[in-house]
Parts: sequence; C-alpha cells; structure tokens
Amino acid sequence: MKKMLVVGSINMDIVNKVEKHPLPGETVAGSGVSYIPGGKGANQAVAAAKAGGAVTMIGAVGSDVFAKELKESLKKYGVNTDYVITKNISSGLAFITLDSQGENTIILSGGANTELTKEDLAPYLNRLENYESLLLQNELHTNTNEWLIKEAEKRGVSIFWNPAPAYKVPKELLAKIDTLIVNETETEIITGLRIQDKETAEKAAKLLIEDGVRNVLITLGTNGSYFYGTNGETVYTDAYHVDAIDTTAAGDTFIGAYAQATMMNMSAKEALQFASAAAAISVTRFGAQQSSPTKEEIEAFLIKEKK
Repeated sequence: MKKMLVVGSINMDIVNKVEKHPLPGETVAGSGVSYIPGGKGANQAVAAAKAGGAVTMIGAVGSDVFAKELKESLKKYGVNTDYVITKNISSGLAFITLDSQGENTIILSGGANTELTKEDLAPYLNRLENYESLLLQNELHTNTNEWLIKEAEKRGVSIFWNPAPAYKVPKELLAKIDTLIVNETETEIITGLRIQDKETAEKAAKLLIEDGVRNVLITLGTNGSYFYGTNGETVYTDAYHVDAIDTTAAGDTFIGAYAQATMMNMSAKEALQFASAAAAISVTRFGAQQSSPTKEEIEAFLIKEKK
C-alpha cells in the first residue's frame, strides 16, 4: 500500500453551540461546550486514514492536559503518531462557535504547532523517501513549511498542499507543488482573482498552472469543486446536497479523502466524487475527526447516489 506523510497542526477544538453568531459587542447564550480533537493537519490525516490510507503524522502537541487525548485520537483512527513531538508550551487550540445552521466561526491559537521548527523535522528527512506523498497545510510556521516543501521535492515526493490560512505564495514555491488545493478565498489571496463562478475558477487555475503547479483543485463549497491539470484535463464536480448539522471539518475531510483517492490510483473525476461524498457525509455529523467517514461508508454513499 502506498504511504502518506502528513506534517501539520494538531489542535483541541473548543466548540460552543449557539442559536446564532453574536454581532460585535453582543452577548449570546450558548447551549453547550465540547472538547474535540482537531487541527487541519490532524483532521486531514484522519480523513485520509479512514478513507483507506496508510498515514503517518508529524506534528507537535503541548505539555498540557490536552496532549494525550490529541495523540490518542489520531491513533484511534489509524494514524501513526510515532513522530509527534511534545513542546513545553500549550497545545494548539481552536475556539469554534457553531450556529443552528451548522455554520462556524473559528479563532485559532497555534500553541505548539507554531513551535515546530526545521530543526525538529531534520531528523526525519531521511525517512521522506519512504512515502509516496506529503500532505501539508499552513498552520505551521511559514518558514518550516517552505523548507519542507523544498526538501520533499529534492527527494521526489509528491506534494499535496492546502495553503490555509493563505498568503501570497512565491512563484518558485508554487512550481514545486504537485497538487494545490484551495478554496475561493485562498485562491483570491494567491492569484489576486476573485472566484465568482466556474469561469473565474478556470482562469485562476490556469494562472496557477502557468506558475508551475502541476494540478490545481479549487473547492467551491456548496457549488462543488473544480480541477485543472497540467495536461489540460478539467473536471467540475457538483457537491452532494445533504442536511448539514456541522461544517467544521468538511474541507479537511474533502482534502484528506481526495489525497487518499489519488493514492488509490483513481482518476481526477473519481477522486473528486470520492472526496465530495466524504465531505457530504461529514457535515451530517458533529465534530471534526469523528465526523470523517470510512472508505466503506463513502463507497456505500456513492452507490446510493447513483441509483
């Protein structure tokens, strides 16, 4: 089985449920607080593992009460945590407010994630060649991420990058990416082009291809997703319509499932349908990692949709 390495954030999500999000200066009553393991890196690692992958996670947790639970959650879902390190600081925290429509707002406190350095990762470089792909996000320090991208390219490892939170990425870095996965906001920050429809998504994807990215995948929320490959292949996939109760980790579920689908040698169209199904299932469940579906659940959903 092909192996995937995920290097990224590991957070504890502190989720407050409310009827509606407060306006500036407004106080609203909450209906419950939950502590749920999350973080873009960890969420995507779990999504890929539950979708059938052999996944290893490199990241950092703090020396606090959350660290043990964060690592155990990854292990429970089949992610190898042998290379998760501990920092003498708090673990990453995400303060999430979830309204009655399933929409969320998030405040992120990076904690141990922002302390993960090149020096921490250097001992693992000789192991990079044991993996077919590397999956990254942007919740680590920018310098750490960019250094890792360059090192992975030198070793011929296929790089999936979800640059969220986004910034204006240098063109020389984009040229090292095999698959760039971005939403509308991230696409606009990187390309300067506002995404309003499929046509503008295609224009932005072409700009990124011109900058050297091999494959571009733009997620469009409830409007589906758009793929553009170096070979000129384009695929637009509609989102599956379900009754959402929590959208917290839908994007991470999509990305992890998509990366794993490509590892299973699916075509772009098949991989997008697989990832879209995974995301659709996830929003019908509460939580982050626990909401990601298994490979069997995704396949059953797709069979049902085809009937």
